[in-house]
Amino acid sequence: MSEVVLFHTDGCHLCEQAADLLAQAGQPVKMEDIVTRPEWVEQYGIRIPVVRRADGAELGWPFDLDSLKQFLEDAAV
Repeated sequence: MSEVVLFHTDGCHLCEQAADLLAQAGQPVKMEDIVTRPEWVEQYGIRIPVVRRADGAELGWPFDLDSLKQFLEDAAV
């Protein structure tokens, strides 16, 4: 599986839900807290949680397990 990043921040309950969905999908994920980089705060501040595939495609909240799995599978095509 290629690297998948979850852009999040501490205390974000939606981010916790997204992380849980990634775990249910069996997807290893690199967690990136947007507050560590000002450009991420600007880009993702009102959009988190956001899942990004290695090819740069992004899936923003809201998403469910089925749409997440489809997004992850699309990377393999």
